[in-house]
Amino acid sequence: MMNKKTGFTLIEMMLVVALIAILAGIALPAYNNYVNRSKIKTAQADLAALSLNFENAYQRQLSYPTSNYADTAALIGAFKGWNPASKSGDFSFSSANASASSYEIVATGVSGGINGCKLTLTNNARTLTNCPYLNNGDWL
Repeated sequence: MMNKKTGFTLIEMMLVVALIAILAGIALPAYNNYVNRSKIKTAQADLAALSLNFENAYQRQLSYPTSNYADTAALIGAFKGWNPASKSGDFSFSSANASASSYEIVATGVSGGINGCKLTLTNNARTLTNCPYLNNGDWL
């Protein structure tokens, strides 16, 4: 009886490694795109919630807050009812051009693939700037 050795050859192992590398090369960018889009959608929801706080202040005082808030911490301090879901520091929130009759709130991406992505909400007019993962119509 002959002794038959079983196992994998080097060529078979290299084919498996190449196949895994090709699959990873396709799947990883798609996954990163999905993660960045979800971060942007979370920031959009946070902006919508913050705008509700501005509208609530308007209903109580018949004017919007006239202070410009430079960062997320200032907004959290001013609006106790607002607690952003994007805790990881992917977006920085601020307000600008505040007046008694209008407001503008901005979320700016500060990390990774969303760096420089700017979401603006001005009296419920919504715009996206420099967000490669979404079109302007993709706002919540």
